[in-house]
Order: sequence, then structure tokens, then C-alpha cells
Amino acid sequence: MAQRKNTQNIDKVSMLIRLINRDRRYDPESYSFVMAALDFTRKGLNRKGHVSGQELLEGIRGYALEEFGPMARTVLGHWGITTTNDFGEIVFNMLDTGLLGKSEQDSKEDFNNRFDFKAVFDKSFKYTTH
Repeated sequence: MAQRKNTQNIDKVSMLIRLINRDRRYDPESYSFVMAALDFTRKGLNRKGHVSGQELLEGIRGYALEEFGPMARTVLGHWGITTTNDFGEIVFNMLDTGLLGKSEQDSKEDFNNRFDFKAVFDKSFKYTTH
């Protein structure tokens, strides 16, 4: 069983390397972030299976704020992610290479302009000057 799991991990790493080489718009860290945000989302929803694009975006928002706090928008921007559409591109890159599973209801449009990064990531933090 351990050998099979190890082979699956090697296959996933190989798929990810091919994906990163094929589409260089996003930093490799962005893919790891989306996978971690997917786990975060599933845990928050108490679900093991499929989550919708909108559910994933809400999870991504929460995970980014938890992980990076007031630097969330800056970190995501450094990775090439400036809109929710970018998350759609990343997710569908991963779907296309088999790193994620897809349902018939899934669509890239699920990620189109769902929230404004500045409003969502900056409003969570009040800055004061002394």
C-alpha cells in the first residue's frame, strides 16, 4: 500500500511540474496554496468530496486571511493572482492535468469576478496611525 501511495505522489508531482512548465503565469506556490485552501474549505464545510467554485473561493479568501493576514493581497499578487478569475485559471489547469477531479457542473465562469481583492483582503484589517 505504501508503494502505491508513493507512486501516486510521484505522478502528482510529475503532473504539477508539467503544468508549471506549460503555464508560467502563476508562481508554483499558487498551486500548493490552492490545494491547501481546498483542504481548508473541505474541513470548514465538513466535506470530503467536491466543493463548488464559489465555495472554494470563499475558502480561499478565509485561508489567505488566516495564513497571510494583512499581506494576503500582496502575497497573492506576487504569485500572479490579482482576481478571482486567476483562481479559476489555476483550478482549471489542475483539472485539465488530472490533479483535481471535475463535476459536470464545474465551470470557469464560477470564478469570474466573484469578489474584489482590495475590498475583501484590505477591509478585514483596520489600519490606525498613532
